Amino acid sequence: MGSRAEHDVDEPLSVGDTAPDFTAPFVTPNGSVGEARFSDLLEQPVLLCFYTVDFSPDCIDEWCSFRDFDWFASGDDVRVVGVSKSGPRLHRQFIKRLDLGFPLYSDTNLDISAAFGVRYRAFGLFARSRRSCFLVDENREIRYRWLADHWLDATRDTPPVSDIHDAIVDELGLDDAPEF
Repeated sequence: MGSRAEHDVDEPLSVGDTAPDFTAPFVTPNGSVGEARFSDLLEQPVLLCFYTVDFSPDCIDEWCSFRDFDWFASGDDVRVVGVSKSGPRLHRQFIKRLDLGFPLYSDTNLDISAAFGVRYRAFGLFARSRRSCFLVDENREIRYRWLADHWLDATRDTPPVSDIHDAIVDELGLDDAPEF
């Protein structure tokens, strides 16, 4: 089993930190593509979810879990937004194929991932985003985070959607029961 030092891991932002603002290519659920500034999305809390690439089996599982969990899919209390190194063209196909109602940022150079401290290079090889979720409020304060912690490769963990829901409801003081 390798040590954490062997994995070239950035230090992730913590609860209470201010999330960086950024502008990046953004694909909406209806397939439109444009540049979007993160702070412009913060009319309500945003759950910013970093993942590896579109169409990898674990990423399909992750996004189908968010899609199928009605509370996240409704977007009433929290808006779910994805970030990966996949480009806009692939994001459009991913959204359409999985019937996702979530917008996705393209982070092809992993600049957003680096700003959040979740750029990841397993064993010094290919750079990617460490699977993680950050709940960011209207003031850009990080109110909750979930970080993958798989012993071999942090991109192999998938977010426990139900646990994330419960943590967000507690953190934001919401009175909500999930519907499946």
